[in-house]
Amino acid sequence: MPAFSTGMTREDWHRRVWRLAGPIILSNLSTPLLGAVDTAVMGHLPKASYIGAVAVGAIIFNFIFWGFGFLRMGTTGFAAQAYGAENPMELRATLLRAGGLATLLGVLLILLQWPIEALAFWAMDASQEVETLAATYYDVRIWSAPAALMNYALLGWLLGTQRAGIALVLQLILNCTNILLDLVFVLGMGWEIEGVAYATLIAEVLAAVLGLLWVARLARRHGGNWDLSIALRRNRLLALFRVNFDIFIRTLCLVLAFAVFTSQSASQGDVILAANAILMQLQHFIAHGLDGFAHAAEILAGGAYGARRRRAFRDAVVVTGTWALIIAALSAVALLFLGDVFVGLFTDLTEVLDASAIYLPWLVFWPMVSVWSYQLDGIFIGATATAPMRNAMIASLAIYLLAIWLLVPAFGNHGLWLSVYVLMVARALTLAMRYPALEASVEPSKKAPEGGERTS
Repeated sequence: MPAFSTGMTREDWHRRVWRLAGPIILSNLSTPLLGAVDTAVMGHLPKASYIGAVAVGAIIFNFIFWGFGFLRMGTTGFAAQAYGAENPMELRATLLRAGGLATLLGVLLILLQWPIEALAFWAMDASQEVETLAATYYDVRIWSAPAALMNYALLGWLLGTQRAGIALVLQLILNCTNILLDLVFVLGMGWEIEGVAYATLIAEVLAAVLGLLWVARLARRHGGNWDLSIALRRNRLLALFRVNFDIFIRTLCLVLAFAVFTSQSASQGDVILAANAILMQLQHFIAHGLDGFAHAAEILAGGAYGARRRRAFRDAVVVTGTWALIIAALSAVALLFLGDVFVGLFTDLTEVLDASAIYLPWLVFWPMVSVWSYQLDGIFIGATATAPMRNAMIASLAIYLLAIWLLVPAFGNHGLWLSVYVLMVARALTLAMRYPALEASVEPSKKAPEGGERTS
């Protein structure tokens, strides 16, 4: 396993960041592309309620599955630290813990599917037609839970071991299969929203099977052996649950924030719900693209943290942050000049296009505002410093809900979008205040004294 080498120049860091971020960006963009295809396929059916149903169904599964996003994020942090410390036994143990937990949680979700469904639709203030269609989607897709959560664990381990290219291939297999089956089931066979759900179910299972086979081969290359006693060590299990619980609370707050956004959109009617769903798809493209650099920061900062290299930790933060800001600025320019073209790809319904045009300007500055919270999340997760991130997200959610309470009654959907901006700014500021202490906590190791790395 290659450690952080001494004498790395700034150019070396830029190349290293792009070797990781490039495949991750492509992989990430395939995910909202899937959501975009779902929305576009529904958008060319006769009623806006189909778009709204996909939006409601997607937010329910975002809430369910993103709530367990710690299986990806926590696994990346632990795997990156084991990789940086050159510990193959712990690397395998990390995979065993994450995979076992993913399987247990996936089965539990299937067993609890009916109370979860009742609670989810109670919380959504959608029309009866939208709710009926979304329930059809839910009843099929819930069976993908074990495979979907296993894919999170596999992706986290691959990223932590700096196998971004393989992670890209698996994500492309998953999403391309899903998109192809979308088109076959919906446009070819006329299954409508049920076809979208079956496409996702089949794609998730296929990706999980292929991922398990691939990761087993990679583990042999790293060395060591499978030792359940190491995976079940009390201190490592406690660390796993501590980190995962913190990330779970953070993610739950974030998904709740966007669930409130969708619920507030739905309360304004099917057309506003459809318009906001399309604009959120564009936002997802931006977020997933910028997350490539957040993931690179997570991997490199986590590896430097595990190797106890403070200078490398700082370099990972600076270089990934620089490129994230550049891409954010380019994204803002693209939205300024091509935003209406992008919206037109999703639907041909005149009323939805008109509503989208009114609120499209809110997206132009979104990349420049949101990029900071993405990067800081990646840094803190890589260092498994999850308690400060959890607390920052709780505070930010409270500020966001207060903003909605004040702004939506006064400004309607404009107030709703302004509230989301408030959320992103609050996330960035609350984490930025804790960063100096995090960097100071990276203790230099005796085998790699401080100053061993250099930049130019």
